[in-house]
Amino acid sequence: MNSKVIGSVLFVVSVLSPLAAHGQKDVSLWLTNSDRSALFQQQTTPLPLVTGPATNQIIDVDGAKAYQTMDGFGFALTGGSAQLIMRMDSAKRAELLQELFGVDGNNIGVSYVRLSVGASDMNDHVFSYDDLPEGQTDTAMAKFSLEPDKADVIPVMKQILTINPHIKVLASPWSAPLWMKTSGVARGGVLKPEYFGAYADYFVKYIQGMKAEGITIDTLTVQNEPLNEKNTPSMLMLESELDIFIKDNLGPAFKKAGIQTKIVLYDHNLDHPLYPLSILRDRAANKYIDGTGFHLYGGTVDAMTQVHNEFPKKNLYFTEQSVNDRRSGATMNLSRPVSRIMIGVSRNWSKNILLWNLAADPNAGPHTNEGGCTGCFGALTIDGDKVTRNIAYYTVAHASKFVRPGSVRIESNSLDPLPNVAFKAPDGKRVLIVANVSDSPQKFDVRSEGKVFTASLNAGAVGTYVW
Repeated sequence: MNSKVIGSVLFVVSVLSPLAAHGQKDVSLWLTNSDRSALFQQQTTPLPLVTGPATNQIIDVDGAKAYQTMDGFGFALTGGSAQLIMRMDSAKRAELLQELFGVDGNNIGVSYVRLSVGASDMNDHVFSYDDLPEGQTDTAMAKFSLEPDKADVIPVMKQILTINPHIKVLASPWSAPLWMKTSGVARGGVLKPEYFGAYADYFVKYIQGMKAEGITIDTLTVQNEPLNEKNTPSMLMLESELDIFIKDNLGPAFKKAGIQTKIVLYDHNLDHPLYPLSILRDRAANKYIDGTGFHLYGGTVDAMTQVHNEFPKKNLYFTEQSVNDRRSGATMNLSRPVSRIMIGVSRNWSKNILLWNLAADPNAGPHTNEGGCTGCFGALTIDGDKVTRNIAYYTVAHASKFVRPGSVRIESNSLDPLPNVAFKAPDGKRVLIVANVSDSPQKFDVRSEGKVFTASLNAGAVGTYVW
């Protein structure tokens, strides 16, 4: 046995041989109970995988029927998150980042991060990379500078890359520089048509500048929440504007500069699938678009499948969802966010899942004034060097540790009390995530390729099974 203290939780882990932990005849279980008696904790006794009949309610896992390939799971590394991490003692910071982004031991293997292009509402102030005095413009991007990120986001990303050089990075802007907008202020407003070309060059400069820092931007969403003018910063961008911007400006600018970063449109709620569909139907824009990003603050998750069915060759991404459990007490019903997001989104063709956001202080800061999120507590609460792991941390951990990039979602039937999703990992192992959303314990059998194992989950519990 060995043990590791994470926060206030003592993990006791049995040191098993590779055959015992993941061998053909055994299934390992990582468990979270709603009473916190287990928090993403490996169970010391593997479950036997045997030949025989199933006698309980059955989850059938069929590796022969495959769906999308997964790019990864993770969080938004906001400027506020990075600021809090940079203020930690260097040894504590290194330990935390290893836990988050390392893949062995009790590390949770986060494999995808989201950055903001300029400030998001979870920065302590508003900025872009080309801020100018009122009345000035800079269409040549001569004054463009990544300097605002060099104090926090860039050094944290560089440290993450030493742990996982292959981590994928998605970037999203909350607003164009203020001099490009009709309003001239951070909150709301519209991109002026005469600056479409300059804004495309702004993105080229950002991607090239980050590359020079050793950070590859794999994917860019063109505008965070283009129908939301309430954040500070924010910017309205209707589908007609985004269509023109992609086909006439951003796409050609990327092509001219030889940029391989994927262009993803929309990046907003699932209640308006016609927004991305209308742009994808425009062939001139479609050729530059890799796929569509979604949030789930509105709408239903099956809208992702609606978009997939019309454009099956385009990718789907889940770029943001805030997961908070604000109720006091000792319980933590992890089954709700795991069922709704990790399972529901994966079963509707998304290649990734990103939660909002990685870290905040005990007061849900830093955030911008008058329009910053005052209730986004993040996966971690960081108070100096003290780190508390919140419900979003465990939500992601149940997938990120074992559903590694390159895993393929495979078929499994969903039971009403036990929503689930299954994957085939790159090493050939099967990974099954099950959430008990009922109010009572559930016993069930899992049947896969002629073998069966029996498992049970308490009410509100989540299990990740690996074999």
